[in-house]
Amino acid sequence: MRKNIVAGNWKMNTLPKEGVELANGVAEGRKEVCDCVEIIVCPPYTHIAQVIEAVEGKNVKVGAQDCATEVKGAYTGEVSAEMIAALGCEYVILGHSERRQYYGETSETLNKKMARAFEFGLKPIYCVGENLEEREAGRHFEVCKQQIEEVVFNLTEEQFANTVIAYEPVWAIGTGKTATAGQAEEIHAYIREVLRSKFGAKAEECSILYGGSCKPSNAQEIFSKPNVDGGLIGGAALKAEDFLAIGKAF
Repeated sequence: MRKNIVAGNWKMNTLPKEGVELANGVAEGRKEVCDCVEIIVCPPYTHIAQVIEAVEGKNVKVGAQDCATEVKGAYTGEVSAEMIAALGCEYVILGHSERRQYYGETSETLNKKMARAFEFGLKPIYCVGENLEEREAGRHFEVCKQQIEEVVFNLTEEQFANTVIAYEPVWAIGTGKTATAGQAEEIHAYIREVLRSKFGAKAEECSILYGGSCKPSNAQEIFSKPNVDGGLIGGAALKAEDFLAIGKAF
């Protein structure tokens, strides 16, 4: 059985006090969401420790939004996987479209980050997805396949078993265009087929999350699709009520 997962990516939002309040809201409402759904929150680095403390014993996991390619050393401004793990994080988001677009992250970069994550016991939420130009050119399958083959295919079976994939239709984020539940299922099914070509039956156990403007109003329809195992939530994760409502969509 695959895990149903709802993960909140807070991005560069919330100050420490606000983050703790949001985490408390999620923790308090967690009991209203089925235990069959894993709830993850990913705050900014500055208050990961406080958020972990706020959700302790509340069945809420915590992740980071990124990690460095290196373990330690003269890398000003970087935060290592070891540092994140030492705080108590279980997950780390890697390869998010914003990291690829704004900071030039490549498969070479992400192979190093994945290795660091596993080295220190973190579970990666590895993001793939095509932009508007690639979608309109009909290259969406090709782009997702390449992003998986160049990174995920380098994992051992054991590492793959501890990896979550998140599909982001970058073309549907902030463009006014909307991905339908059918489009989400189509690409999720394709991603699973690509994974199956390398990992066989193990691909059936991999959770694939939808990361395209998922909200309470459309979550149930999207999550009802057989190859969609949850969501990587952006804006709606900044309100506990909305985030929990998405969790209840299962």
